[in-house]
This record gives sequence, structure tokens and C-alpha cells, in this order.
Amino acid sequence: MIVTTKREFKDLLANIKDYNSFFLIGCSECASLCGTGGEPELEELKEALEKEGKTVTGIFRAKTGCQVLGTKVELKPFKDTIGKTEAIIVMSCGAGTQAAVEIFPDKPVYQSNDTIFLGNMTRYQMFDERCSLCGECILDETGGICPVTACPKGLLNGPCGGTNDGNCEVSQDIKCAWVRIYERLNRIGRLDDMKKTIEPKDWSRGQKPRAMSVRKKEEKKK
Repeated sequence: MIVTTKREFKDLLANIKDYNSFFLIGCSECASLCGTGGEPELEELKEALEKEGKTVTGIFRAKTGCQVLGTKVELKPFKDTIGKTEAIIVMSCGAGTQAAVEIFPDKPVYQSNDTIFLGNMTRYQMFDERCSLCGECILDETGGICPVTACPKGLLNGPCGGTNDGNCEVSQDIKCAWVRIYERLNRIGRLDDMKKTIEPKDWSRGQKPRAMSVRKKEEKKK
């Protein structure tokens, strides 16, 4: 899931100072779980804006804020209201904000959150970064633990010389990724995999911006 954090309200106010009326859009998926774009947060921001003398013309929590066509359909009942509103504030990730920009190309759009990372929710509203979206997974060679993300240095073939009692020298409060990989491979009887050399990654596969069409792939199969 995409992990977000709330921006300071004063920073948001500085960004929207030239506008007086706003429509708020949240997200039922990631942002709701992060506590940055669910119903309580929408109501909280509405109240805060109104205390500053701003007008909130409406609030809506999209099913999946980053889904452009789906969100566009969901917002159809609010077309007139949004048309009379000066600006939109999106309470989701950067992708959700840019979806709103695409849906309302003539309307100023501002985000209330900062997008932090792609992560796993380990407990309710507790998140760990697990994937760097590099475009070339090596999880099958490292016991399912990603050294590109779990190691601050992104080392592909074992730990650095700074490993201290199994902990990372960059951040002592995290366990060395390669110690974790060793323990994992040992546990599943695949320790010999540690003898293999992982080839240098093709970083061009992670070059931005990227796009993919599953439709085209399916059409080629036919």
C-alpha cells in the first residue's frame, strides 16, 4: 500500500491562501488506513478550514483515489458543486492528487498529504517499507527479503564491513538485511543460495516515468 503522512496544516494554508472555497476528496483505500484521508480526516479538515473562514462546498471519499476513470464516475453527482468551487484539496497519495488533476484539468488541485513509500501494514496503522519499485525483482534469490529496500546501501551480494552484532551500521535500530536473508535461507534449507552472485541490476527498468498496458499484452496473445 502507498503510505502517506499529513502535511502541517499551516503549510497547507499557505498553499491555498488565494482561494476561499474548497471541495475535499479522500480515499477509502491506503489513505484511510494511514489515517490521512478517511471520513474522520475529511471532517477534521473541513472543520479546520471553516475555522479559518474558508468554505467547504462538499466532501467525498473515493473508493480508490488513484483510479482515474472510477473516481471520475464517482464524482459525477458533484459536478455542479465542484464547478462552482474555487479549488480542490485531495487527501490521498500523490497518485490520487494527480488523478484529480486529470479529472479536473481547469481546476486548481492541492494535496494535504506527503507520499512516503510503498509498504506493508504489519499491524493496524503500522507500516514498513518493503519494496522500492525497481522493476527487476530478485526476491526469489534472497529468500523473499529485498536487499534493495531493506539494506540502506542497497547491497546485492552480502553485508558490508560495518555490520555490528547483526545490526546495520547506517541505522543501529534495524537488523542487517543480509543477516535476515542468511537466517531466512537457512530456515528454509536454501543456504547454498548465498554462494550465488547476483548480477548487477538493470536500473533502466526503474526509469521514470513508466507506463504499462495489460490490454496490449492480452491483445498480442490473441
